[in-house]
Amino acid sequence: MEAVAKLYSRSIDCSIQVSRVMRPDDANIAGNVHGGTILKMIEEAGVIISTRHCNSRNEERCVAVLARVERTDFLSPMSIGEVAHVSAEITYTSKHSVEVQVNVMAENIIKGAKRLTNRATLWYVALSLENVDKVVDIPSIQYISPEQQEEGRKRYEAQKLDRIETKQRNEDNILPAINVDRQSKEPFTVGYSQSSLIHLVGPSDCALHKFVQGGVTMKLMDEVAGIVAARHCKTNIVTASVDAINFHQKIEKGSVITVSGRMTFTSNKSMEIEVFVDVDHVLESPKGKAHAVTAFFTYVSLDKDGKALPIPMLKIEMEDEKRRFDEGRNRYLHTKAKRMAQAQKCQ
Repeated sequence: MEAVAKLYSRSIDCSIQVSRVMRPDDANIAGNVHGGTILKMIEEAGVIISTRHCNSRNEERCVAVLARVERTDFLSPMSIGEVAHVSAEITYTSKHSVEVQVNVMAENIIKGAKRLTNRATLWYVALSLENVDKVVDIPSIQYISPEQQEEGRKRYEAQKLDRIETKQRNEDNILPAINVDRQSKEPFTVGYSQSSLIHLVGPSDCALHKFVQGGVTMKLMDEVAGIVAARHCKTNIVTASVDAINFHQKIEKGSVITVSGRMTFTSNKSMEIEVFVDVDHVLESPKGKAHAVTAFFTYVSLDKDGKALPIPMLKIEMEDEKRRFDEGRNRYLHTKAKRMAQAQKCQ
């Protein structure tokens, strides 16, 4: 984040830092903080800085709404008692979008040691408080150089294209796995670990616009993905990364959402879970159900010393499962090659 601060001019509404102690209810039984808890804190910092910026030079009052979260890696597990420091900064604005870069540091307040645990990039749009369907113009920020502005524009165009492509291929469905008889399912299959959660969106889930906060949705998605991962390997699991999360439509207060997850791919040390969030506008039945959010979560299994354990191979039973497995393997290999290239570049 220090590097980002050198590249962009700063103002009172362009950066923010929040901190919170991790409590037992933030973690799993092994004491590792849930990835969903971290994602929720990241989004809360993002929505604060975005909403503050959008109202700083705009006469029409508005609130920032999460549209997309780029791939997020969990570099190190966080534990109960550590302090999470979340710093966020606006790094690019288009006419209707704002990019926020977020860093998360974990501090051991006994030893005084700090370490980086997360980096994330979020995109927001601003909606009018008077008219929820009206997108408000985003105030621009100043850049140190035209090159930095051009780099931001390229990131904006890339995420916009990916969101369109993701929405077009989201015709696939996950049937809710409610009251599944797992004794009739073979272990390590997609059907055995598949899980769902049904949640009624209440006032505490919502922001100023009476639409669910993006961080709340991501926390629920991580919970479901974590259940799928734990059912598959039956060991302590932690979130390793989250592929791009795309928010395709707003989720209103009073809606019923079904969060469903299924295993798509396993490597020797990791497992990928696809998560869908379907929204049912129960008060407006003609709308029917629709995909509101989609993402891929990657988990690893850890022993008591924090070392990675082997992952049982996913057993493929159907043709569409094989297709999703191959697609997941391609994503895995692409990410692995990209990570190796970055490591060589840093040497």
